[in-house]
Amino acid sequence: MEKSTICQLLDIKYPIIQGAMAWVAEEQLASAVSNAGGLGLIASGHAPKEVIHEKIHAARKLTDKTFGVNIMLMSPFVEDIVDLVIEERVKVITTGAGSPGKYMKRFKEAGIIVIPVVASVAQAKRMEKEGADAVVVEGMEGGGHIGKSTTMTLVPQVVDAVSIPVIAAGGIGDGRGVAAALMLGAKAVQLGTRFLVSKESIAHDNFKTKVVKAKDIDTVVTGMLTGHPVRGLRNKLTQTFEKAERFEGGKENPDFDRLEDLGKGALKRAVIDGDIKNSSMMAGQIAGMIKTDQQTCEEIILELMAETSECLTSRYNEWVIEKR
Repeated sequence: MEKSTICQLLDIKYPIIQGAMAWVAEEQLASAVSNAGGLGLIASGHAPKEVIHEKIHAARKLTDKTFGVNIMLMSPFVEDIVDLVIEERVKVITTGAGSPGKYMKRFKEAGIIVIPVVASVAQAKRMEKEGADAVVVEGMEGGGHIGKSTTMTLVPQVVDAVSIPVIAAGGIGDGRGVAAALMLGAKAVQLGTRFLVSKESIAHDNFKTKVVKAKDIDTVVTGMLTGHPVRGLRNKLTQTFEKAERFEGGKENPDFDRLEDLGKGALKRAVIDGDIKNSSMMAGQIAGMIKTDQQTCEEIILELMAETSECLTSRYNEWVIEKR
C-alpha cells in the first residue's frame, strides 16, 4: 500500500492513529501503538502539567518512535499543557473541546504538527484557516463525546471542503472500515475502542470484557440535553441518566446539576476501578465487532492493514471483472 501523506507528515509506517481516550491513553498504550507503526497519543485530559510531564518522559523510555499528546482545551490546566508540549518538543498534538487557534502561532514556531478533532465541515474549514496541518473528522458512531453527523456522511463533505489531510474516526473497527474511510477520501483513520481492549491498555478487565461481550445495539447516547452527548455501553448509570433526561418527576426542566453530578468521576470508575454498573463505559458502536481482548497493539495494526489491503484488492478485482 502506498505510503499516505499522513504517514509522511507524521513519520509513521501505517495510517493508523490511536484515539486519545481519557484514563486509557497513557504512556503504555501510546508507546505500544507507536512501536507498532501507528501514532500513539497520550491524553492530557484534565491532568496537571507535572502528571503529563511524567507520562511524556515515560513514553520516551518505551519508544523512540513518534508519539503525540492530546490537549483538552477545556482543561483548567490547558495553558500549562501548551507550555509543556512546547518545552518538551512534542512532535504532534491533537486537540479537542474547542479551537487551538489562540495557541497556533506558538505551536508553529515550535515546529509542532497540529491536528484538531472536528465534528463539522465548518469546524474543519476554520481549523484549516487557523493553520492546522490536518484534521480528525469524528462521526457520532465513536465512543465518548460525539457530534451529530455520521462518519460516512461527514468525512467526504470535509474532504471536499478542505485541502489539508483528513483523518476519519468513529465507527472504524476493522480493515473494511479503514478501506471505506480511504475510499471516502481520508488519508488515515483514528481508532479508540479497538485499542481500548488491547493487551497494553490499562483499562480494567471488567471494562474490556463488557466491550468484548457487547452486541450491536449495546451502546447508548446520554447527555443530549446538557449539550455534551456521550456514547457508552448501557448500564445502570446510563439508565439513570436517561430517566433524569426524561424530565423525571414531572419537572418542566431537567436538573442539570444532578446530570453533571452523575457524570463526575464516572469514566475513572470504569477504567481504573472496574465498576461496570455505576460508571461511564465510553465505547463506540464498533464494540459489537470486537471479539477478543487478547491482541497486542502490533497484532491489531497488522491485522487492520492486512484486512484493508485484502478488501481494497478484492473489491477492485471484482469491479474489473464485472466491467469486462
